[in-house]
Amino acid sequence: MTRAQAIGTAAARLAGTSGTPRLDAELLMAHALGIGREALLLGRMGDPVPAGYEALVERRLAHEPLAYITGMRAFWTIELAVSPAVLIPRPDSETLIEAAVAHFGVRGPRTVLDLGTGSGALLLAALDQWPEATGVGVDRSEDALAVAAGNAERLGLSGRARFRRGDWAEGIAARFDLILCNPPYIETMAALPRDVAEHEPAGALFAGADGLDEYRRLAPEIGRLIETGGIACIEIGANQADAVVALIEEQGLSTEVRQDLAKRDRCIVARR
Repeated sequence: MTRAQAIGTAAARLAGTSGTPRLDAELLMAHALGIGREALLLGRMGDPVPAGYEALVERRLAHEPLAYITGMRAFWTIELAVSPAVLIPRPDSETLIEAAVAHFGVRGPRTVLDLGTGSGALLLAALDQWPEATGVGVDRSEDALAVAAGNAERLGLSGRARFRRGDWAEGIAARFDLILCNPPYIETMAALPRDVAEHEPAGALFAGADGLDEYRRLAPEIGRLIETGGIACIEIGANQADAVVALIEEQGLSTEVRQDLAKRDRCIVARR
């Protein structure tokens, strides 16, 4: 079987597992060959299939996320290493960076705080966007912090990014120009796709019966952390804007709701 035939067969098999079966099949083939997808498609599609390809397809058929199989995920302008220790960065979360760009423009923030940093996606995207900025990423998971630190090192950003273990802003007294946060916001009993429910870290997903537990903890902290002229960009679930806005405005902050590319409420921008 040629690579082209194997990709076609895999795509048909993956149709019941993935919303993008052909793309998944191509990316798995590229990963098995140790090359990019573009090189695969422009290369020798009539060549033999690498020995490890079938095992990769079987993993995807078992609903293991593609990002965990390949170990990489693109986000904003950077490419991140990911593992089951961290939530897979999603395009929806880029709404927070877009909101920050709209506020700061090219001058950028000087200091950035990423609460619940996970893979480091938000912090490192911000530092890549603004070369003069420095930042701190906080997470409760040592494994997640190791992934984030590794990403900073690989991207050449370790000199401007620090990571520390912590419970949200506990022990942080400084103020920051930009605060980024993608907290858990899924209801405990929510039905999730198998890719998510069986593979991604529950601690980064679930936040009580109504999905608001972590916002209740975060809201009283946000105001004291924002530097004058700064903002906090906080990710929310698509139906949580009213509830989260109320929690934040109770703390005397003003808010703005920004939508993602699918026109769903996705980010609360908070100001002092």
